Amino acid sequence: MARMPSAERRRQLTEAAIRAMARDGVARTTTRSIAAEAEVSLSVFHYCFDSKQALIESVITTLTDHSVTVVKDALRPTGAPAPTDAPAPTDAPAPGATLEETVAAGFRAYWDHVRAHPDEHMLTYELTQYALRQPGFEHLARRQYELYAEAYADLIEQLRRDMDLRLQVPVSVLARYLAAMTDGLTLNYLVLGDEEAWTDILETVTAHIAGLVRAG
Repeated sequence: MARMPSAERRRQLTEAAIRAMARDGVARTTTRSIAAEAEVSLSVFHYCFDSKQALIESVITTLTDHSVTVVKDALRPTGAPAPTDAPAPTDAPAPGATLEETVAAGFRAYWDHVRAHPDEHMLTYELTQYALRQPGFEHLARRQYELYAEAYADLIEQLRRDMDLRLQVPVSVLARYLAAMTDGLTLNYLVLGDEEAWTDILETVTAHIAGLVRAG
């Protein structure tokens, strides 16, 4: 087995855990099945993660990063360098785009990720329930939703810098509002599968968000 840096091995195992949990469910996924999914020995797994809590926290963080990265790419100003491994956004705002168009591009990028990876997003809700019901794991559910708010706060700050915006509400309030709104819309889609309704609601939400900020 080829040696690789421990950080890279942790990423490999985390991605393997996401695939296994999305396929089999959190409760049924074992350290042995994750090691098998990653094609490493069980000893390698225990070398990288000293507890199931550590693994689940890594899974939660990585799942959040998956969604946030595509939104950041969609919001990146035209001409700004993209990470070498980042795909080009398919629906990025054009140069000189309005605030509404830019916000809509970010939401569309997230929505496209939900449609392309429904199992990953379904897993996020399962992880929340698992953590809340498992004694000693409750803090992971809290951390999960803190990560959502932090991710939105970073995106808001990025837009504020790039477009010279002034907010009508504090960043923390807007970030938690966006996190709660997208969390509910995502679950609604996963349950009902109504793409047309989600798109219509998205237009309303985009207009509302644009109303909470204005050009400086």
